Amino acid sequence: MKRAFTVLLSAVMMASLFHPASALPAEPTEAGMVFGGQWAPANNTSAQVTELGDLKTVVEVFTATWCTNCVDVEHALEDVQAAGLLQQYHVHRSIGETQDPFGTDELDQRWKDKYGHDSPPTVVLNGSMKKIGSVADDGTLENEFTNLANTDLDLGNGTTSFSWTPTGAQSGTVAWNLDIGEQVLEGHDLHVTVWWVEAHADFEEGTNGLGTYPHIVHAIVDLGDALNGTASLTVPEAHDGSDMEVHLIYELSPLEMMVNPAPPLVDDDEAMPWVSAWSSMAVAVAVAFTRRPPHLQQD
Repeated sequence: MKRAFTVLLSAVMMASLFHPASALPAEPTEAGMVFGGQWAPANNTSAQVTELGDLKTVVEVFTATWCTNCVDVEHALEDVQAAGLLQQYHVHRSIGETQDPFGTDELDQRWKDKYGHDSPPTVVLNGSMKKIGSVADDGTLENEFTNLANTDLDLGNGTTSFSWTPTGAQSGTVAWNLDIGEQVLEGHDLHVTVWWVEAHADFEEGTNGLGTYPHIVHAIVDLGDALNGTASLTVPEAHDGSDMEVHLIYELSPLEMMVNPAPPLVDDDEAMPWVSAWSSMAVAVAVAFTRRPPHLQQD
């Protein structure tokens, strides 16, 4: 009997070790919304007017050059971006980081303050929905990101205008005009921002095997809360090449944001909520085998 119990308990525990990670569904961020995404190469003049309803979904990706799980997420996002549904912005881990050269402490801290969970891979869509990990909750990652990207922000019938004019090798002037209904802005702080993005940069030492890393956010510049204006800006140096881009992004933050406790610092595929369930089962099996019927109990 004891031998049978030992074999069964071992089987239960071994099964728990090889059980696949559970998918985590996307959840609201309670951080407001992020929208916009009009952009231009930093060395080119550009002027654009876009209907708010035609804007692509702004997707922020918290990533790292050592994060192997991030590769599947980023490949799925590239497929959805190729379909014209979204635009990616990759924020690389920096605080306490020793292997990734692309992040900054300022951007890392902004992520922690705004979205909380700071383990890659984490994806935030339009600042309002957060997907943690690399396990699909809706068939495939591509399908899940497609459905999330099709979520309507209800921005109304306004427009956003953006122009960029280089004034030197490392400088230029940005202009903007946001025509949006007051009902959208109500209860929020508006921040007009410029995001400096490097299209691609090489890092062969990256241990996740990508080698070339796209959509790298270098810095975010806050231009204030005016619905229209201009600003003279300095273009940051690219890690390599001359592919720096200037992006116009609007951020709406709730006037009274709830303070939530920080989530556990666990990686998605290493997070194992199923272990407790299997452990409970093992305990139940142990109890069942150790309880003897009354007629077999010794005095």
